[in-house]
Amino acid sequence: MEKSILIVVTNHSDIQDGRKTGIWLSEFAEAYIEFVKNGYQVAVASPLGGQSPIDPNSVNEDTSKDIWEAAVHLENTVRIRDVFANDFDAVFLPGGHGTMYDLPDEQMLHQLVRDFYEAGKIVAAVCHGPAGLTGVTLSDGQPLVAGKRVNAFTDREEAETGLSEILPFLLESKLRELGAVFVAAPNWTKHHEVDGNLITGQNPQSTLAVTKAVIDKLG
Repeated sequence: MEKSILIVVTNHSDIQDGRKTGIWLSEFAEAYIEFVKNGYQVAVASPLGGQSPIDPNSVNEDTSKDIWEAAVHLENTVRIRDVFANDFDAVFLPGGHGTMYDLPDEQMLHQLVRDFYEAGKIVAAVCHGPAGLTGVTLSDGQPLVAGKRVNAFTDREEAETGLSEILPFLLESKLRELGAVFVAAPNWTKHHEVDGNLITGQNPQSTLAVTKAVIDKLG
């Protein structure tokens, strides 16, 4: 049977003072393209459904045509409440600063991710996507990330964005507080961690590594 992947994206578009955010397009598009290329069915969901905004900082005149073309799949996402773990083999959370605002409090997402993980399915996230894991507790009451080797956008990288003081929290610090074994690589280098069925990556440069790790596990 054909394997199916659920990609969960943000609906959040504003940081402050007119500064826009959203999904980091390459993190969504590189994964989407690679999954489809490998013959997987892909569905895209978000907390509210409808459009997932693209972070304007994630695109420029050098953005490739195939990355731009994948953006069409962000225009009409399904609502998280309307999807079920039973219908998919893996869930993937790409980043962008938007994820820091809506995914940490999205209880339907947390329940969905727990269902994936406790069914022995793959849970993957990259860059700021692991913000969507911070609210997930397992049936035993423990945070999903507790005791697991994880990776995400680091506090040092966030300092370089100039947004450390503005964001709701720092992702690396939050994951450490939840008991994760956070494994950081130097800023802007490709890095990912695989701990059982939990696969996480550090930054936009790590998207394909995470995607390929998901594909390796799914076969």
